[in-house]
Amino acid sequence: MEIALSRHEHKPLQINPIKHSQPMGAALAFMGIRNCLPLMHGSQGCASYTKVFFTRHFNEPIPVYNTSVSDITAVLDGGDYSILLSIENITTKNKFTPELIGLHTTGLTETKGDDVRGVGTHIEIPYCYVNTPDYEGGMQSGWALTCKALIDQLTCKSEQIRVGTLAVFVYVSLTPIECEKLKCFCESFGFETYLLPDLSTSMDGYFGEAQGKLAQGGIGVAEIAKLGECESVITIGASMAIAAKALLEKNSAIRHYHFDHLMGQEATDNFVALLMELRHIDPMPQIKRWRGRLQDAMLDTHFDIGSSHFVVLGEPDMITGICALLESVGGTVEAAVSTVYADVLESIKAKRVFVGDLEDALPFFDKADMVIGNFHTERLLHSYEHKALLLRGYPNYEELGNALKHDILYEGSTYFLFEVANLLKKAKHHG
Repeated sequence: MEIALSRHEHKPLQINPIKHSQPMGAALAFMGIRNCLPLMHGSQGCASYTKVFFTRHFNEPIPVYNTSVSDITAVLDGGDYSILLSIENITTKNKFTPELIGLHTTGLTETKGDDVRGVGTHIEIPYCYVNTPDYEGGMQSGWALTCKALIDQLTCKSEQIRVGTLAVFVYVSLTPIECEKLKCFCESFGFETYLLPDLSTSMDGYFGEAQGKLAQGGIGVAEIAKLGECESVITIGASMAIAAKALLEKNSAIRHYHFDHLMGQEATDNFVALLMELRHIDPMPQIKRWRGRLQDAMLDTHFDIGSSHFVVLGEPDMITGICALLESVGGTVEAAVSTVYADVLESIKAKRVFVGDLEDALPFFDKADMVIGNFHTERLLHSYEHKALLLRGYPNYEELGNALKHDILYEGSTYFLFEVANLLKKAKHHG
């Protein structure tokens, strides 16, 4: 297959973009920290859009706050004042004390050059800052940079190792239920497991205390502080390598293992083999049974998927896993369109791999039986009869239950293949 991959776009603007900003990725990452107050340092419009974006996607109240900086106050008052006043107003009005202030910047405050590090010395609440200008990178990099910042600023250095402890750093496209399934999967091998960021208890339809006011993530500040004592760290997604590097700087004795994704039999087999090697135990019977189910699903769906052509759009780590699973059952990916450039895109087996937008993807829709992408692809497919659509990634305003979609490991890969095959059958039948 021919691969034509450019590191940079050549268009002066995006038309129908699939890319989202770094601050949005940072906000989502901070939502994976227990009792965190995600605070976006920028204008009201930045935070309002992010809040509406995630509210519509998850159908849940979203805890995102804003320093309400305007172009005038940015010049006259300075960033320190806006940050400190915002924290005071939010905590006083809501009568709560968060465990962590998660401050992430935007294009306006980055351009001005506010000292977001120095302002932390005036804050009594634990504080983590991350520089996420929205004129660089995308949602995936914003998430990854936040994970790195959490480790850099909160994790303590250590020379000790707690045997049986495992840190797992996951990429931005994993849903809350996938985080939960992955954590339970590792725990079934006897690991004391810590996900970062951990959305397993966040935005999943469960209403807890301070829902919508503070993040309900599954890992707290005290647990992040002790990650330097973990025996091993596993990164899922190439973007998370920078977080693992930051953790190894806290304790060089930690062992690091990496997986680009956990979709399909081969990737999950390798993951299970690693866990077995680390703990010297066999997987539970349920895991073996799901492996058999996945093999059966690959046989059952081979005829439909193997005779079909696909266009896949989204974040680099997400489309890497999707393309690998489709290819494993004979599917042909006509085009893999990424939001931003990443080295992992070089590994995708597709006729065309490139960074672009929906306008760039349109020429490949004619050859495709199915398009896999976010909600914005839905309205474009109205002009293409008998094309199947599978909604994945951010945002998905069309469907309910996005927090509970599960595509990874043996179980999720099985569901994914059946969903793809059934949609293809329906589209081809109507054709």
